[in-house]
Amino acid sequence: MTTERVYTIPLRDVKKVPRSIRAPRAIRFVKEFLQKHMKSEEIIIDASINEKIWERGIQKIPSKIKVKAVKDDEGIVEASLETS
Repeated sequence: MTTERVYTIPLRDVKKVPRSIRAPRAIRFVKEFLQKHMKSEEIIIDASINEKIWERGIQKIPSKIKVKAVKDDEGIVEASLETS
C-alpha cells in the first residue's frame, strides 16, 4: 500500500540564514520536513526539486515549493516536484 501526498513546503525560514548557504540549507529543510510529515527516515529527493531550488542561484531560493511525496511499503519516500 503506497501513500501519496502533496505538500507546499514553506522555505521563508531558510531565508534567515546567511545568503551564501541558503540553497544547501533549503535542500536539508525539505528533507527534514518530509521526514517529519511522512514519518520515514529514508527520503529520496528527485533532481527536479534540486533544480527548482538552485534555479536562481545559491542566494535567491523560492519562498515555497510544491512537492509530491510517495511512500512505498518499505517506508522509502520518493519526493518529486509537483506539476500542475
